[in-house]
Amino acid sequence: MPNPTQVVALLKAQQIHHVRLYDADRAMLLALANTGIRVTVSVPNDQLLGIGQSNAAAANWVSRNVLAHVPATNITAIAVGSEVLSTLPNAAPILVSAMKYIHSSLIASNLDSQIKVSTPHPSSIILDSFPPSQAFFNRSWDPVMVPLLKFLQSTGSFLMLNVYPYYDYMQSNGVIPLDYALFRPLSPNKEAVDPNTLLHYTNVFDAVVDAGYFAMSYLNFTNIPIVVTESGWPSKGDSSEQDATLDNSNTYNSKLIRQVFNNTGTPKHPGIAISTYIYELYNEDLRPGPISEKNWGLFNANGVPIYILRLTGSGTVLANDTTNQTFCVAREGADRKMLQAALDWACGPGKVDCSPLLQGQPCYEPDTVMAHASYAFDAYYHWMVMADGTCNFNGVATVTTSDPSHVSCIFPGSGGRNVTFTNSTSPVPSSNSTASGCHSRYFSSSDAFASSLFCYYSKECKVWRSFKKELSGCSMACYRNCTSGAAANTLNTTLLHKLPLRVLDR
Repeated sequence: MPNPTQVVALLKAQQIHHVRLYDADRAMLLALANTGIRVTVSVPNDQLLGIGQSNAAAANWVSRNVLAHVPATNITAIAVGSEVLSTLPNAAPILVSAMKYIHSSLIASNLDSQIKVSTPHPSSIILDSFPPSQAFFNRSWDPVMVPLLKFLQSTGSFLMLNVYPYYDYMQSNGVIPLDYALFRPLSPNKEAVDPNTLLHYTNVFDAVVDAGYFAMSYLNFTNIPIVVTESGWPSKGDSSEQDATLDNSNTYNSKLIRQVFNNTGTPKHPGIAISTYIYELYNEDLRPGPISEKNWGLFNANGVPIYILRLTGSGTVLANDTTNQTFCVAREGADRKMLQAALDWACGPGKVDCSPLLQGQPCYEPDTVMAHASYAFDAYYHWMVMADGTCNFNGVATVTTSDPSHVSCIFPGSGGRNVTFTNSTSPVPSSNSTASGCHSRYFSSSDAFASSLFCYYSKECKVWRSFKKELSGCSMACYRNCTSGAAANTLNTTLLHKLPLRVLDR
């Protein structure tokens, strides 16, 4: 495995702003110093019994693993144990005591408002998870869960939940469709509907998270947020794990990141993003068990990405090569008035931040409609994850593999950081639309990025579709945004404004 300095170099290069450690390794914490990266450290399960039985032991742990590193290392949370109720049940009776002792030590150092204390749970502690409204925690753990939730509520902390739709799918014996586990679009008749709330669920992740909220509500706790401390999909498996593939792993993680990025929320809490850590940063070649256990990582040990994730609004991310890149530019010979109309749309209703095109900014020169339109088109195209139909603009745009970046103007497709979006959404103009949108010179905003997935409902088509589907034949007036579009950041971090990726390092 890479050494701590190499790990931190990778985190910085990929603009990863949050990381969860499975311990409190001193070398790793020193390497993370002065980076600003928000760090969750962990009390390993094998240290839990000692800390849960001794306030002094907890104070010593905090002194060695927290006080010795803050404020240089930005520690923001402590995970006390990991999946204790299922993996170390004999320690369950002292779990809450351990959390309280750790918290008391933070209070003594005036760090309790900066550093939150919680403990990760497997989603399996939730019974009868569908429909979510009927979910409840395993009643045998009520003597632990009730005081634990009281602690989280009183300290302003959050419930840590590990959510793995891969395992839910594998263990369902075909009941859960693969598309439902992978965030892939479902036809309306295949969406899961909670009969008690009539909420529609289009993926397993949302259903499990809402089951967690309903389970807490069952115990009369309604104001504790959930943070997903582990989620992912393996990229390789053995003969019995045929859905552990590169394509499925890429699909799941890309769509999960987009889900967080959009602040889509869940059906129970729409518009409230679920802070999520992706499991995991590196593949673990020496990890025992089936092949899939070795292949949850986003990178191999040399820091080479297992696959290329393209994330909205931030160019190519989690990739250190430039192969297979495409760009959206103005078509040679396109009508100037149509180009101007498309440019106005992109910088207005299209919500591209066109401030880099203003005089004195990196992309002002050359000051031509074609050059400015190319930048705006490419920004929108990559924001929409290069979906079909997002590089057309009434026929005045075209896809190219030649990088149009020049001098100081780095196009979004090249990993440029000039581009941001506003906190609302508009569908791309179709071939039968003549609306040019905002007619101001250029629209700009410093708000967070907009939602990147659209759905629309057409009375003519009479069906919900994902934006990536064919748009022709449905009138512009019938489009309707079906995502929240809210762009508030989560837990007062800047992560969702830059890169909605939280990564686990083990």
